[in-house]
Amino acid sequence: MSARSKARKRALDVLFSAELRDEQLVEALERVMTDGPAPTNDYTGVLVRGVADHLAEIDELLTRFSKDWSLKRMPTVDRNVLRLGVFELVFSEEIPDQVAVSEAVELVRDLSTDDSPTFVSGVLSAILRDKPVVGG
Repeated sequence: MSARSKARKRALDVLFSAELRDEQLVEALERVMTDGPAPTNDYTGVLVRGVADHLAEIDELLTRFSKDWSLKRMPTVDRNVLRLGVFELVFSEEIPDQVAVSEAVELVRDLSTDDSPTFVSGVLSAILRDKPVVGG
C-alpha cells in the first residue's frame, strides 16, 4: 500500500470517527494527533482539512450526483470515502482524476459493502464527466 493510500485510509478514519462523535473534522484531526500516534504522512491532514473547507460544496455535489440516494441513506464509510474522492477530483490538482476514483473504489472495496465499489465508482465517474461544470 502506497504512502498516499495509507494517508487516505487514515483520513477516512478521522472523517468516520468525527461523524460518529459529532465532531468538527479539524477538531477530530487534532484529537487524533494529540491522543494517539499522529499521522506520519502530511497528506492525511491535507485531505481532512480540504474536506472540512469544502464540505458544503462536496455534499451538494454528492446529493446532485448520487441518484436516489440521500447522504443520510448512504453507509457512513461510503459517504466519507466519496467526500475524500470529490475533494481530490474537484478541489485538488495534486492527484490525477483516475487515481482519485480508483483509490476511493479500493477503500470501499476493503471496508464497506459488496455494492459499494460500483456505487462509489458511479458517483465519482458522473462527477468526473461533468467536472468542468462542477469545478468551474
